[in-house]
Amino acid sequence: MYYVVMKDRDIRDNLATEQYLMNNVKFDEPLVLFYIEKSCIIVGRNQNTLEEINSDYIKDNNITVTRRISGGGAVYQDLGNLCFSFVVDSDDKNFGDFKSFTQPIIDALHQMGATTAEVSGRNDLLVDGKKFSGNAMYSRNGKTFSHGTLSLDVDLDVLTKALHVQKDKIASKGIKSIRSRVTNLRPYLASEYQNLTTEQFRDRLLLELFHANSLDEIKDHEYVVTEEDQKAIDKIKEQYYYNWDWVYGKSPAFTAKQRKHFDMGTVDVRYNIANGVVENVEIYGDFFGMKDVNDIKQKLLNVKFDRDEILKVLGQFNLDDYFKGIPEQDLGKLFTP
Repeated sequence: MYYVVMKDRDIRDNLATEQYLMNNVKFDEPLVLFYIEKSCIIVGRNQNTLEEINSDYIKDNNITVTRRISGGGAVYQDLGNLCFSFVVDSDDKNFGDFKSFTQPIIDALHQMGATTAEVSGRNDLLVDGKKFSGNAMYSRNGKTFSHGTLSLDVDLDVLTKALHVQKDKIASKGIKSIRSRVTNLRPYLASEYQNLTTEQFRDRLLLELFHANSLDEIKDHEYVVTEEDQKAIDKIKEQYYYNWDWVYGKSPAFTAKQRKHFDMGTVDVRYNIANGVVENVEIYGDFFGMKDVNDIKQKLLNVKFDRDEILKVLGQFNLDDYFKGIPEQDLGKLFTP
């Protein structure tokens, strides 16, 4: 296994680096990346950014907002959070299998005293029943990455004010607020790890993952970004993570909207209908899928807003490739009038 420790503290730069390394650098073993960033919100690929954030609060508190290329829901991070990412060769069988990707992290945390840490639901890591990590996945060109957060000492009060969580998502988990659902890892670590900085926490995890006693032992496994790498990364930053259109996009006035929360994620379908025909369609949500829902959106344009006609379009796709784990029958009901 190889590893990369990112020095930058801007989420946009780190996501661009992750994307570049996945698609452009060949490794003969799995790669693990660690990165830490200043206050930011990262929305999932299929989400409506403006509906996921508290815009006024974010502006007042200088919180960076960007969109990632993977699915899933919006997350808040600050310097008390550590991000990790595993990059491996793709296998259809492991897409969506968050447990296999996150188990090494769970095992490492157990060694550090957080013995109740566990994988729960589709993509969360919990400790004593509270969430300390959300995870997302993306697959392309024979590679898959699974990345996630580790809240060591995040400001949870800022988190609750910066994010706007839909009521149906909270209700589906049987709880009253996002604040009651999340926690930090620090109180659950063994006494010798209680005062670690985020950087020290990262280094300790690295040693646990590599079963090493010092960072010197694993120096040969470190990949350092080159100047040529950085030039290409800078282009990705401008194309995606610093790009207003990518982060916020256009939000047309929708005349038909249906939204439902499933065990494997929320799907929110919105149509703009003119003369009985689909003039525009948007598909939002925190669901996961190997393929881009833009494929489906394009096929729905100029189709009659009619149940049979829409089902005919959906029938052209293997919907599990776009909405992992959500039954086709349920999706058919959601997409049709």
